Amino acid sequence: MVTTLESPVEYRLPLDDEQIPLNQFIGSTVSLNYLGQIHCIECGRKTSKSYSQGYCYPCFQSLAACDMCIMKPETCHYFKGTCRQPEWGETHCFQQHYVYLANSSGLKVGITRGSQVPTRWMDQGASQALPIFRVSNRLISGKLEVAIKEHVSDRTDWRKMLKGEPEAIDLCIRRDELLQQTEAEIREVEQQFDPESITLLPDEQPVTINYPVEQYPDKVKSFNFDKTAQIEGTLQGIKGQYLILDTGVLNIRKFGGYHIQFSAT
Repeated sequence: MVTTLESPVEYRLPLDDEQIPLNQFIGSTVSLNYLGQIHCIECGRKTSKSYSQGYCYPCFQSLAACDMCIMKPETCHYFKGTCRQPEWGETHCFQQHYVYLANSSGLKVGITRGSQVPTRWMDQGASQALPIFRVSNRLISGKLEVAIKEHVSDRTDWRKMLKGEPEAIDLCIRRDELLQQTEAEIREVEQQFDPESITLLPDEQPVTINYPVEQYPDKVKSFNFDKTAQIEGTLQGIKGQYLILDTGVLNIRKFGGYHIQFSAT
């Protein structure tokens, strides 16, 4: 889903060339029907199975966007000359990145490209977020994340995130505590790179994010189009990349490339 940082977040569902505003349907009955076709979001090839949230198998095997270093940026191998698509890496990985703290299902550390702030936070369902470092490339952000995640998780518990708003955290205090705990590790990362490639952001203030949710589920039951072609229910809210229905929740991002028919009453 496409997001805009408003209060609450505005959501739009992209179907072909159309983007359907979703907030207006909260409280209404919505139906999403899988029409039995999947097309790769990269090459358009028809595929019987989707890989890595929307790719066909050949693209999954060949694209840099599907390499393991996307999930583990500290393993970036561009400098070894083994990047699947060096031009893609130069465009996407050799640009400004941020290391941040967020509160979605609890405190976590994460990284994102500068162009993905604040989109990344909304996609994760974060209620609070705070940038702590600005760096010149993805590899550096990954190494800093590794140092910090020794003390705080780098994952979101999506089930917990969908059960309600997390308890508020003073992210500035936690940032200062984590910087003190990881001082030696951060200094080691800084020594590996140009000093100007890492900038601490001590004056940044937390961003608060509100989501259009009328009611959170007591129990989280997830839908899967591969098992259930027609998904229907009252739309009770939207958070992260999830539609929250009274019948269950649906991770829209997981089904990139699926041909879906949407209706609401």
